[in-house]
This record gives sequence, structure tokens and C-alpha cells, in this order.
Amino acid sequence: MQDLDINSTTEAVLAQLASTPDPRTREIMQAAVRHLHAFTAEVNLTPDEWLKGIAFMTAVGQACTPYRQEFILLSDVLGLSRLVNVMHDAQGREAAGTETSLLGPFFREQAPEIELGGSVALVSKGSEIMIFGQVTDGAGQGIGGAEMDVWQTDAQGLYDLQANDPSVMDMRARLRCDAEGRFHFRTLKPIGYSIPMDGPVGAMVRQQDRHGFRPAHIHILVAAPGFRELITALYFGDDPNIDSDTVFGVSNSLIIQEKLNLPGSPRPDMPGIRYDFALSRATDEASGRVGSDPSRLMPAG
Repeated sequence: MQDLDINSTTEAVLAQLASTPDPRTREIMQAAVRHLHAFTAEVNLTPDEWLKGIAFMTAVGQACTPYRQEFILLSDVLGLSRLVNVMHDAQGREAAGTETSLLGPFFREQAPEIELGGSVALVSKGSEIMIFGQVTDGAGQGIGGAEMDVWQTDAQGLYDLQANDPSVMDMRARLRCDAEGRFHFRTLKPIGYSIPMDGPVGAMVRQQDRHGFRPAHIHILVAAPGFRELITALYFGDDPNIDSDTVFGVSNSLIIQEKLNLPGSPRPDMPGIRYDFALSRATDEASGRVGSDPSRLMPAG
């Protein structure tokens, strides 16, 4: 029996974890223990503070439902989702590939399919904009038949899961590019919105004196055989929170703005956005979607 103190407790735990058969699990768990113990010592964590932390994590778990994943929201507002994606990009995205962004909390499988030129707004009404462009490889060659998922808020800043019964799908669609990888579709310009502030993560954000808003954006997922799945989002540059996204998803290369009489637009009379997506060649790694577990639980932030 060993008498454990501040210095020996960490070594004792690491010694037991050393027998973990899977090398990657062992590496992750040992690193987690080292950093958690170092954090505890650095802030001189008290028993009362640790119990409050446990209560917070318990509340986060209890807030999760089939349509709300509070743990993913927590990962987002702490910048952890962004960091994981940035590291994943660095490991596999070609230099010419489009930059990724967060999968976000409202991705849903099997969105309604639309034809090229169709509208993502299946229920919602409002002034339309045209989004068009081409899906290419890193050398700029079009990828015929590439598939796209598009999802966003409506003109009131609500996703379909917030605005309607969960059985209703709106402001989301799937479409297939033409033989040259070109695409175009109509949608409504979204507005920025607040993450849910009625749960434990929202309470934490308020305690930190943060505004909790995301700038207006449109989520895009692009996939084609032989290429790495691209998960990204396009952010409207005129949004007042473009420089302070509460989940750290914005990158300069993903900022857009609609314009009239845009060259090449199928509808130059309509405000349009031209954006081309470049896919990286596939590797042995999985796509690594942060927030897309096998059951596809949807966080509400």
C-alpha cells in the first residue's frame, strides 16, 4: 500500500493505466490524466469546486435529448470542436482544398433532394438568393456528380427543428452537381442566431459575459468517391458578429456576400454568391466529423 501525496498520485494512476492493451487508448488516457491532474494542481481546485464541476457535467448530460446534444454545444463554445477540426485539416487537407468549418448542431441525414436550380426553402418564404459554383479537385478539375448537403436557418434565424415539428424538413436539401461539377440552387438569406441559452452551457456562457451569437451562415457538406468529405460553412460578411462567433467557426476564406449581376450566375437578376469548393483526395482516415456520432444526435446550439 502506497501513501499518495500531491506528487505521487499522478504516477500511481499512470502506472495502472500502463497495462491498457490498446496503444492509442493508453496514450489518450495517460495524457488526459496528466493534464487533468496538472490543471487541478495549477488552480488549487477545492473539493467544493470539484463537486460543482461534477454537477455541471451532470446537468449537461441531463440536457441531452434526441434533438439536443448539450455536450457538443459545450465542445463548440470552448473551441474544442474547432481545434479538433483544425488539427484534422492539417493532417489531411490538400493546400488547395477548401477550408473546413464545424459540422454544427443541426445536420440531419436524408434531407429532401432537389434538382439543380431548386430551392432549399421548402416551407419558409422570403426574398431569395442564388448560390452557384463548381466542385473541383485540388488541380481545379471539375468533379462530376459530386453530392452536396445544404442546411441553414430561415430568415428568422431558426432551424427547422426549432421552427417546426421534427418531422418537417425545411431549409435543407441534397443536390447532385452536373457532369462538370457545377451546381446552383436558390435559398433565403439566413440571419445570425443565439445558441440555446436555456441550458447549463448557456448559463456558463452568460457567466463568462459572452454574447452567445453565431453569425449568419450556410452549412455545406460535399462528397464524391475517391475524395475526402468536405464539411464547411459560408459566413455572411455583413453580420455584426462575424468577428466574434461564439463557437469559433469563421475563417476569412469562408466569408461571402451576395451581389447583383454576378458574372456566370444562372439568375443575374437575383442577388447571387459564387463559391467554388475544392476537395482533397481521400486518405485512410475517416472524415472525422465533430458532433456526428453514429446516432446522429442533434445538439441545439
